[in-house]
Amino acid sequence: MTKISAPARTLRAFMLAAAVGWAAGNIFSPAQAATLETAARQSAPAFASDRLSVEVMGQGPDVILIPGFASSRDVWRPLAERLSATHRVHLVQLAGFAGEAWSHGDGAFVQPAVDEVARYAKTLNRPAIIGHSMGALTGLLVAQQHPEVVGKLMSVDSLPFFSALYGPTATAESAKPFAEQAAAGILNADAAGYRVQQERTAGGMMRSAAGRAAMVEWSIASDRHAMASAIRDVMTTDARPGLAAMTTPVWAVYAADAEGGVPAVMADGMWAREYAALPGVKLVRVDDSRHFIMNDQPERLDALVDEFLK
Repeated sequence: MTKISAPARTLRAFMLAAAVGWAAGNIFSPAQAATLETAARQSAPAFASDRLSVEVMGQGPDVILIPGFASSRDVWRPLAERLSATHRVHLVQLAGFAGEAWSHGDGAFVQPAVDEVARYAKTLNRPAIIGHSMGALTGLLVAQQHPEVVGKLMSVDSLPFFSALYGPTATAESAKPFAEQAAAGILNADAAGYRVQQERTAGGMMRSAAGRAAMVEWSIASDRHAMASAIRDVMTTDARPGLAAMTTPVWAVYAADAEGGVPAVMADGMWAREYAALPGVKLVRVDDSRHFIMNDQPERLDALVDEFLK
């Protein structure tokens, strides 16, 4: 078993919580949600999948927004609404998360999602992809496996190999026991204990009390088999070997928070090390933010997204 230093344990604990506990976002009134969904249905290209659904809004260059583990697409909705003035925005909802149906039992999660995002991207004009956490890993794999369909990629608080948090010598093989443990924890917790777990971990992921409540509810609404399959795949998927050959422009935006989050020095070292092989990667740290940067520092992320999309 890989020996883990104290700083690595701190970062690992924070990021593992980010991956196995909850979702995040903003709360909208039913009227607002209905209006947005109607507009999306009217403009969405014909696409059917049992791995994801897509809402579309706006006109202009294509941008795909992918949420992370157990998250609702609503985590991206404020950004999507703003971008829709100048872009055609595609809000992805991954199957099994936040109430979206799941029909694949304990089968694979990540690679089928990658395949379907790539299939959808092929119907567009080399879209930019912006993904959070597991959604960013999905986007990274799409760019590696289908570089012809992606214009550029922004990864928001995500590493190319999640289990590097166990230490620099971690491998997909050495991560398997931890992945199985995480999956079993999701599947075996009773309802009351599971909710308590989500509530305890949500505070480390985002500062907003309303957002934390939404995180918990979306996690509770997620299919546990989907969540277990997803975390098992995320923790054993190492995208680092494909970094050196990538030609897609990539921005890796990551969070640092001196009060309850990941310290800046620790985050800088981790992101620099794990993305070192990616040619031309732009690393951008967002301070005073926990894992959900779009909630903790929305104006800062908005500015970065605007610069990224130029």
